[in-house]
Amino acid sequence: MKYFAVFLPMKDEQKSRDFRPQHLEFLKEGRDEGSILMNGRFVDGAGGLVIYQGESLDAVESKVRADPYIVNGARYYELHEWEMESNFDF
Repeated sequence: MKYFAVFLPMKDEQKSRDFRPQHLEFLKEGRDEGSILMNGRFVDGAGGLVIYQGESLDAVESKVRADPYIVNGARYYELHEWEMESNFDF
């Protein structure tokens, strides 16, 4: 399994407020199914970060594109494969 960091920079603040409930539900579903390890917002309001796990960049990108924030133009996304180094065992 590979890990991917997805930055979600702010594109439209109003749309981000409007679609926040759907975005949070999307994240919860991803955590429940195991495709999302963790997520959170940047406290300065610049956007957020989601850590996905998946088989490939393409597989994760298809999930990212289904995020209501992306679908509705509230956020941009920047996707990077991430080599996690830690003592944590997910």
